[in-house]
Amino acid sequence: MGVNASNYPPSFSQRVGGNSQAQQTFIGTSSYLHQGYGCESKLYSLEHSHEKPQDKKKKSSGLATLRKKFIKRRKSNRSADHAKQMRELLSGWDVRDVNALVEEYEGTAALKELSLQGNLARPDARTLQRDLADLYEYKYCTDVDLIFQDTCFPVHRAILAARCPFFKTLLSSSPEYGAEIMMDINTAGIDLPMFSALLHYLYTGEFGIEDSRFQNVDILVQLTEEFGTPNSLDVDMRELFDSMCYYDAVLSFSSDSELGEAFGGTQSCLNEELCGHKAVLSARSPFFRNLLQRRIRTGEEITDRTLHTATRIVLDESIIPKKYAKVILHCMYTDLVDLSLVLHCNPSVGSLSEVQAMVAGKGNMSRAEEAMELYHIALFLEFNMLAQGGFMIIRNGP
Repeated sequence: MGVNASNYPPSFSQRVGGNSQAQQTFIGTSSYLHQGYGCESKLYSLEHSHEKPQDKKKKSSGLATLRKKFIKRRKSNRSADHAKQMRELLSGWDVRDVNALVEEYEGTAALKELSLQGNLARPDARTLQRDLADLYEYKYCTDVDLIFQDTCFPVHRAILAARCPFFKTLLSSSPEYGAEIMMDINTAGIDLPMFSALLHYLYTGEFGIEDSRFQNVDILVQLTEEFGTPNSLDVDMRELFDSMCYYDAVLSFSSDSELGEAFGGTQSCLNEELCGHKAVLSARSPFFRNLLQRRIRTGEEITDRTLHTATRIVLDESIIPKKYAKVILHCMYTDLVDLSLVLHCNPSVGSLSEVQAMVAGKGNMSRAEEAMELYHIALFLEFNMLAQGGFMIIRNGP
């Protein structure tokens, strides 16, 4: 934006004009002197400096030159280090070796970019804590009702028993399905929101609400004395997987027995069944959740409840090989993919890759091949944590 000198007051114009030798350069304001306020103006004039202009100019130019030298030397040192090292490294190399090194660097950069893009494109895997929070909120496959202050809280017997000594003792007295248990809590000041927060804590390890009462040490001590102190969520869920206390589901597999006999498969290994909890299955996998809800709609669930038997879930081993069943269940309870749990029957009749490997005269499947099969199974089950674990094993290599 241009500046028009005619817009300034006459006093300023007169100061600019006149003899250039008589001019002074002022920093500040001299309006008080001209307006006659009776006080001296506090101005700084370059003519009042003790140094001559030419000396000051010479000194400043010398400092600027010195600073430029330092900056130039620092920049040259930084840039020359890498160039010098590369020259020393490649001085005795053949041109083909240099080209190979360049291709290696380019390939590494491309892989890094692909890995970054893959991480950005891959959705976040739902953790056990997050899935159990949804399980408590949406009440999938509940099997017992807690009545507190005339309010019903549908919950899951196995999870509460695994997480809290108080509920383990309380629920053992009413083992029947759908039992209604009246809650009598001795700790004072527990209302409905706080009781719901306590149940949420047992499912997730977090209270889920902001309440100043949970910061009260006296209340926390009373709750600990009455309910006991639970372990961390991962420890308790791992113990639940090992003990299978209050299991209400059995996984069995349909397979072609002739194929197993043709390859020398052991029938005892193939017929082994695995136990589980419908609450965990429905929380971790939409496939199992839809399957169990369909059983409820068709009335099959009522038969199991009447007979007090566990729900039998029959899986097609050509789609979900039996050898990976324990790996899948273990991941549902722990968020960990442990390939040491793979059942190495000879062969697993549902594993097409293993049958093809045996026909080709190869030995057991490699770790990467097993992880690849698990990855595809996880996509079928919509179990993102298992898919992510299989992907990480494939990416990290043997």
